[in-house]
Amino acid sequence: MPSSDPERDASSASKEVHSTTDKVNPEIIPAAPDGGLRAWLAAAGGSCIFFSALGFANAFGVFEEYYLSHQLYGKSADDVAWIGSLASCLQFMSGAIGGPLFDRYGGWVIRPGAVLYIFAIMMTSLCKDYWQFILAQGILTGTAMGLIQFPAMAAVTQYFDKKRAAALGAVVAGSSIGGVVMPIALSKMLNSTSLGFGWSVRIIGFILIPMLAFSCVTVTARLPPRKSAFFLAAPFKSLKYCLITAAMFFMFIGMFAPLFYIPTYAVSRGMETTLASYMLAILNAASTFGRVIPGVLADKFGRLNVFTIGGFATGIVIFCFDKAESTAALVVYSIAVGFASGTIISGGTAALTICVENPQEFGTYLGMAMGCASIAALIGPPVNGALINQHGFAEMSYFSGSMTIVGGFIGLAAKTVTPQGIFGRV
Repeated sequence: MPSSDPERDASSASKEVHSTTDKVNPEIIPAAPDGGLRAWLAAAGGSCIFFSALGFANAFGVFEEYYLSHQLYGKSADDVAWIGSLASCLQFMSGAIGGPLFDRYGGWVIRPGAVLYIFAIMMTSLCKDYWQFILAQGILTGTAMGLIQFPAMAAVTQYFDKKRAAALGAVVAGSSIGGVVMPIALSKMLNSTSLGFGWSVRIIGFILIPMLAFSCVTVTARLPPRKSAFFLAAPFKSLKYCLITAAMFFMFIGMFAPLFYIPTYAVSRGMETTLASYMLAILNAASTFGRVIPGVLADKFGRLNVFTIGGFATGIVIFCFDKAESTAALVVYSIAVGFASGTIISGGTAALTICVENPQEFGTYLGMAMGCASIAALIGPPVNGALINQHGFAEMSYFSGSMTIVGGFIGLAAKTVTPQGIFGRV
């Protein structure tokens, strides 16, 4: 006979959810609201995290050009690229820790990561030698970024289902907005003021403190924590999951080339340094639309479809890197590569969610996949730098474009193992 006490029923249901966190039972786990104040606050907080973290990483092209002519004058392009590639690698690798931590302990795990991240930026402002940049900007910032970014993505996936790709696109678009603001601000402060390197970087750190404080309050878990093993073996038994992870790996090898080298390439074509830094801002501005619009389309036409198309499109555009020779051509190229590459991180994250049955495991699935793909972010930029030093920008574009297109083909292979098939909406 049905109970007449709604509060007791709700309490019993809540206990039942807690007692089944180790089992996949979609009928017991409450459906995602796909909106509401808490959901959109979590998305806004996640966007602030990506503005602060990946937005800062997307400005590395400004640092690359500045270091080559100032603190690290005499170092090769691939030597300097190791700083940014190490940070890019670790931000994804440490996600293999950050994601499971969120699944087990909730949104509070962002707070120590945020403190570590601000500390890392302040330490970067004090650096003068190569090894110091490796430690502060490479290792510390990279590790901290992964500890705050992946809990933010995992939180948003708990609040959205039918609109999940669009919500993730909006969150990751925060990095594009950060990638517009930070290159312009850094370039102005470094090249057009008397602030110097130290205070230019510290000012960026002070700007990020209130944004991260807002995120620490708003990014929360909707579901109770899971109590199973920290890492999960089940994802790697799924061919679909492994193929999507492999697709991301190859795309990551190639997609960072424009972010790292477009300012340096623009200067080599005779462009003034400050204007060359604006190419990175233009790229990231276009990437904002490249993350939001495909995210909306992915919910309608298939998350894996959009991710795969994004890989092919990005690879083709990277092939044309050295064909942009005038200022106008570089502006158009920056817009094109920004829009195309914007689909890869947000699209890859959305594509991975089709492999997850239990919403309480989203963080772990995302973190482990990104951790595996992180090695590619370590490989790509230094290899590209070596190719530029030995051969030129054309050879770099051929390598990076080829790797990204290989990722697109692997994404296509992942479609073949889905029930919908290669032509299905998945």
